[in-house]
Amino acid sequence: MQRENWNRDWYFWKVNDSFAIGNGIPESACMVNVPHDAMIGEKPFAESQNVNNTGFRDSSVYKYAKKLMVPSEEKDKLIFLKFEGVYMGATVYVNGQAAGRNMFGYSTFYVDLTPLLKYNAENLIMVSVRGAMKNSRWYSGAGIYRDVTLLKSDRCRIKEDSVQLTTLEADQEMAVLMLRGQITNQHAQNMNIRVSYEITDKEGNCVAKASFRQFVKEQSDVSFQRRAAVELPYLWSSETPDLYQCSVSLYEMLPEGEVLLDTQETAFGIRTIVADTKRGFRVNGKTVKLRGACIHHDSGLLGSATYETAQYRQIAKLKQAGFNAIRMAHHPIGEALLRACDHLGMYVMEETFDMWQSCKSDFDYGMFFEDQWRNDVALMVQKDYNHPSVVMYSVGNEIPEFGTDAGAGFCAEISDYIRSMDDTRLLTCGINGIFITGDHLDEIVTEILKDSDIKPSGTVNDYLTVMDNYMPELVAHPVVDENIDKICALLDVAGYNYMTSRYEADAVNYPDRVMVGSETYPPQIAKNWEIIKRTDSVIGDFTWTGWDYMGESGIGLPAYHFGEGGFSAQFPATLAYVGDIDITGFRRPMSYYRELVFEQTKTPYIAVQNPQHYGEKPMLTPWILGDLTASWTWPECEDKPVIVEVYSAGDEVELICNGVLLGRQPAGEANQYRAYFETTYQPGTLLAVSYEKGAEIGRRELKTVTGDTVLQVCVEDMKDYVPEQTTEKGILQYIFLSIVDTEGTLDYNKREKLKAEISGVAEWMVCGNADPRSLQVPPEPEFETFEGKAQIIVRKKNAREPVTLTIYRLSNDSVQTVTF
Repeated sequence: MQRENWNRDWYFWKVNDSFAIGNGIPESACMVNVPHDAMIGEKPFAESQNVNNTGFRDSSVYKYAKKLMVPSEEKDKLIFLKFEGVYMGATVYVNGQAAGRNMFGYSTFYVDLTPLLKYNAENLIMVSVRGAMKNSRWYSGAGIYRDVTLLKSDRCRIKEDSVQLTTLEADQEMAVLMLRGQITNQHAQNMNIRVSYEITDKEGNCVAKASFRQFVKEQSDVSFQRRAAVELPYLWSSETPDLYQCSVSLYEMLPEGEVLLDTQETAFGIRTIVADTKRGFRVNGKTVKLRGACIHHDSGLLGSATYETAQYRQIAKLKQAGFNAIRMAHHPIGEALLRACDHLGMYVMEETFDMWQSCKSDFDYGMFFEDQWRNDVALMVQKDYNHPSVVMYSVGNEIPEFGTDAGAGFCAEISDYIRSMDDTRLLTCGINGIFITGDHLDEIVTEILKDSDIKPSGTVNDYLTVMDNYMPELVAHPVVDENIDKICALLDVAGYNYMTSRYEADAVNYPDRVMVGSETYPPQIAKNWEIIKRTDSVIGDFTWTGWDYMGESGIGLPAYHFGEGGFSAQFPATLAYVGDIDITGFRRPMSYYRELVFEQTKTPYIAVQNPQHYGEKPMLTPWILGDLTASWTWPECEDKPVIVEVYSAGDEVELICNGVLLGRQPAGEANQYRAYFETTYQPGTLLAVSYEKGAEIGRRELKTVTGDTVLQVCVEDMKDYVPEQTTEKGILQYIFLSIVDTEGTLDYNKREKLKAEISGVAEWMVCGNADPRSLQVPPEPEFETFEGKAQIIVRKKNAREPVTLTIYRLSNDSVQTVTF
């Protein structure tokens, strides 16, 4: 099968009148390359219909068009387009006639262009995208936001995504694999076919190969399967992400010789997974605790546009921060991110849907679920099958129907359907204690709050915030217990969203139930992880969230007045601001705290409570660790009181300011790795030293910014993240900017205006910062720093050609140039 990247040079325009007639390309159309997020170009505004769900950005109806010339000698070929993701309601037209459609915004789907093509003439391919609002609880983006590929094949071919490699058994000595595939013959005659396959290891050595004959009737499909044995296999895991390649070829057997019809290649990993309540989750026989991060699919400043470089960078930074697993919330993951997880070693909980029949937004996928779910589940499983990183499928997140008998029956139907296609992964779901109550929520809440003036209402997030202190009682209610049991009986792993208080009791009461914290509050990680470590039946934790995201604006933003943050956050809040890592890839205090809890480091961390609000009680949602900054530069706060938090793995930690000991506090696991010191702010050096049984195990310091500051420019080495074969095609290049003093100390207080220009073989992508209230619309070349930091992203079209970036610091008219 011939594959051609079809991302370049699409016409794009916004449709203001959905009833407009015309299949041509209007003069107002502009040229874009996909992946393309149409929504990120819409300026946020206070009256947005989507309000904080999508960061006060609305979507619309968008159209994309591209011309395709097909020579007459290709009349006998099949010609397809592969779309890895179009959000949402996509219809594909060929010369004005509908060729295919896909309503779900997260499915990889194929469209056969062949019946509607004209030969020796230009064909107009048009994609209509309908972003009816409201259709999402988070920033979805809009348009053709993932890759597009043009496929050409003989009419007898290997069916798309049909080649599957299954590990039947594996140890250090031998692995036994099952190779399966499907041949489809759309010729008008029977065919004699020879199938050959070859499996190569990470060094390119052939480890297994064979060939066999197959007879395929006209206009029919036939399946094949073969066993292959691999000696001394490289076993894939998060620690050893070694991959194999399998190439399968079809040859037509003719009297005059063989003719190659098709070849399909796929990467895969050899590994086994299993879970039980005695030995937990095991990969290749080794018990693993999942140190997990929930993530959404947007790529920070790029919006929803899915670039492979961005995906590799994100997974690499999550691993560096101590995570070994991600949960894609709340929909199927993109292929580029799966490749990154395979190559870098990250376990994946894949998720099907955020809704079934019951819509959570006015015009979301719930409108189409009844007719479309089987197709979209099949597309997900086919896409995921050969990716060793995928270890679990979630059949849904916080589904209202979970709390009903009919919903339990439907859960069984979806679970059985997935197992019929793939019985090698574990099945789970995200059960929320509020939704699982079914029709009994009001009476349960009334019963719990009978002596309280609290009256919760609104969205599930509102409920979780208001009911935070009462959730252990709510999730332990007999109705909740009964409904959870019905759902968990159908799955391999019980996924608990914000129900960590059930772990210990359920481990005793349900000795056969394997559990995972499918979604948890970040500040609770120390308490949760202590239980997880000593409870074999709880296999891990997935925090909300590992990486900040657009939409659900303000969920993690501390506030001191109504409307500043939390679920009362008003425009111009655009980011959730809840990630361990911000949207530019910079780690926040919660990330360092979690890394210590995960026992991935012994270096302490210093976070300072905002002294400008000393004595005030911040308004915090359950997702917020605090109003904290890793800075010891607080102008106008000298001699004023301040509280310093030190996160430490040692059983004790001391804090020293300018050589003066401020105190020594207990820390470590017994104190949830957190020590507090109240002092007065004095500029200089703040030093934390951790001790374990009297011996120093780590230290860290914060310094006050002194003297003049300079603009520091750091070009990230993308080779640290991205395989060389990807860099050859041109990659995104991330440039990190920071305002620092002469010793390199970051000035968190600096908010400066910058301007940038590039020259060379490169494409300007975006610039900006991690400000949760930023209103910047890319690709503006002028931008600001936030907490002293900013980011520029460009795309190098040729990895070998140098690009020059010129940055103007407008506050003092200084200019800095960097070539990379």
